[in-house]
Amino acid sequence: MPSAETKPKTLYDKVFDAHVVNEQEDGTVLLYIDRHLVHEVTSPQAFEGLKNASRKVRRPDCTLVTVDHNIPTSSRKNFKNAEEFIKENDSRLQCTTLEENVKDFGLTYFGMGDKRQGIVHIIGPEQGFTLPGTTVVCGDSHTSTHGAFGSLAFGIGTSEVEHVLATQTLITRRSKNMRIQVDGELPAGVTSKDVVLHIIGVIGTAGGTGAVIEFCGSVIRGLSMEARMSMCNMSIEAGARAGMIAPDETTFEYLKGRPLAPKYGSAEWKKATNYWSGLKSDADAAYDINVFLDGKDITPTISWGTSPQDVIPISGVVPGPDDFEDENRKTSCKRALEYMGLTAGTPMKEIPVDKVFIGSCTNARIEDLRAAAKVVNGRKIADNIKRAMIVPGSGLVKQQAESEGLDKIFTDAGFEWREAGCSMCLGMNPDILSPKERCASTSNRNFEGRQGAQGRTHLMSPAMAATAAIVGKLADVREHVVPSPVLAKAQPKVDVEPEVESPATEDELDRVLDLPADDEPHTNSSAGGSSEGLPKFTTLKGIAAPLDRANVDTDAIIPKQFLKTIKRTGLGSACFFELRYTDGQENPDFVLNQGIYRDSKILVVTGPNFGCGSSREHAPWALLDFGIKCIIAPSFADIFFNNTFKNGMLPVVVSDEAALQKIATEARAGREVEVDLVSQEVKDAEGNKIVGFDVDGFRKHCLVNGLDDIGLTLQMESKIRTFEAKRSLETPWLDGSGYLSRGQRGATRVDAAPVPKTNRGDVKNEPLEW
Repeated sequence: MPSAETKPKTLYDKVFDAHVVNEQEDGTVLLYIDRHLVHEVTSPQAFEGLKNASRKVRRPDCTLVTVDHNIPTSSRKNFKNAEEFIKENDSRLQCTTLEENVKDFGLTYFGMGDKRQGIVHIIGPEQGFTLPGTTVVCGDSHTSTHGAFGSLAFGIGTSEVEHVLATQTLITRRSKNMRIQVDGELPAGVTSKDVVLHIIGVIGTAGGTGAVIEFCGSVIRGLSMEARMSMCNMSIEAGARAGMIAPDETTFEYLKGRPLAPKYGSAEWKKATNYWSGLKSDADAAYDINVFLDGKDITPTISWGTSPQDVIPISGVVPGPDDFEDENRKTSCKRALEYMGLTAGTPMKEIPVDKVFIGSCTNARIEDLRAAAKVVNGRKIADNIKRAMIVPGSGLVKQQAESEGLDKIFTDAGFEWREAGCSMCLGMNPDILSPKERCASTSNRNFEGRQGAQGRTHLMSPAMAATAAIVGKLADVREHVVPSPVLAKAQPKVDVEPEVESPATEDELDRVLDLPADDEPHTNSSAGGSSEGLPKFTTLKGIAAPLDRANVDTDAIIPKQFLKTIKRTGLGSACFFELRYTDGQENPDFVLNQGIYRDSKILVVTGPNFGCGSSREHAPWALLDFGIKCIIAPSFADIFFNNTFKNGMLPVVVSDEAALQKIATEARAGREVEVDLVSQEVKDAEGNKIVGFDVDGFRKHCLVNGLDDIGLTLQMESKIRTFEAKRSLETPWLDGSGYLSRGQRGATRVDAAPVPKTNRGDVKNEPLEW
């Protein structure tokens, strides 16, 4: 047996191990974070927590900020500032609050007046901020996108956003290793979007739970960087913590000349590429899960239901409940068909479309627009298409597309040519579907209401979406375009500026940064936030509400229209909104609207994969505000599972079906259930043990004692500083030296500020030994 030092490692193991600041005996790891991306939706409460605790952003040079989720994508020709441009009050408040926080903390910000603004997961790679071998986080589940560079990239909740801002670290645990190998060659017309949808269809939306997926094989190696980003982007839809692809010459070629990457040809570039070249799994590395696929078996793939695993080849027919053996899938299929307005057996190519959306962090790069333009060129959208939108992923993508004449191809065909933003992907901005409208979309999720209340979403590649626009129905691109090599093969290069001059005047600087006109401090005044510690959780006894559903996603827990808040509280009234209300009236069939269950503190979910979907912490906030402090389920989505602990909530995994049904029986009978965290048992009303459950030592310690993660981490200040000193020597290109000068205001890249010493009272009287 090889020793621990010589044991073959996977790509994930290598990157993870290189970022361990400290590891405890129970497996809890303090992980250093190289790159932090921030946007307007998941950050205001985090910045508020910093201000309440008088803490600074530890590494402004490793933090990049933009707006994308809430902003309109209408023309900015007359843009002056966000406050006047954004009409919706709640969206405007989130964006202007971000501007205030950027100013207060001195962070690099690409605002709406900056051509580099765009979707957070597009601008990171575009600027060279995303680099191989790094750890990358953002308060957004699709941070997995950046794994295409061989980085360990994953979404985090708002409490963790605050933790990274304050400490540049995260408290985490190791994930399992999962390999998905796709060999052979893809047929003509098949793109990386088809590949990843096919994969999710094979393994399911919980197939990667607890794991980091490494995509490999000849098909993956043959993809461009942009196509690889689309693959890793949707690894979260397979339930994985992250997706990764080993860097290679394709990666290095993409990074040449990027503003925040090491300067091409320099000694630093050579040192970096030498290091990056070693970031690949060792030949004998072991994986916990292996999936092997043949590229020739993949065809243009499209979704039919309300989960990313509900996919089928475009040549197929809508399935029915009897096509599935699993009872949860049967039930989900029945509900999905009703929601989608589809009949089992209908050929997919006979389903008409109302709207077409080409954009999102999955498919809004220049390569995606080129693929769509190839289909559209010289044609017109069908008469029945109410609206067709092209939304570039960034201002630079838009600029590049216009230089190639793609915008004219689209507008001549009848498409709208929009400004950069998340747009209709999630319907948090003016770009939404009306009830029961059907959309051919290049986005990543088809949850109920994802693109608008009662909207119906079909996921597909840009080429397929463009074909649907021309035909007016879901259609096979291979039948409407002359066959050609794989559409996702070419390696595009978005024009970027290696050096950008600083704004010449203070007025110009304010315009570029979208800062408030006055120069006064801007601070949220309300108290509250994760920095203040949490209530202790020892035992919880009460009526448990039974919920017989599988794959309960975060959009179902808290619909996106309620996410435009800068506070953690006040979301309880919107919890399970679409299930609790129909046409403004309470739905009497939903359990939380029924008698004793209205005040339940415990939720018993009989189906797996609770909390799948977004990394937004609003889901646990909504549940907690509603009164629910404990969820019992057979399995949870990784990010949601982690977010509950950060809010003093307890997720209990009960995989034993008989025991779970026994708890559910107690709940249906209206009898109390007791969750005892100290003894790690679920008991009936008489105190009899129903089942035991596992919870890792660190999380249990924090819950039982009401401890603040940030306060605990600050005890590790010396170890963090030691790690940073070593990091600067070994990988100097990660210290933010490429940031732009900001003239009289000083450099945007500033030295890491010392973190204030922890008040021992913050950790009660029981500090955890690290």
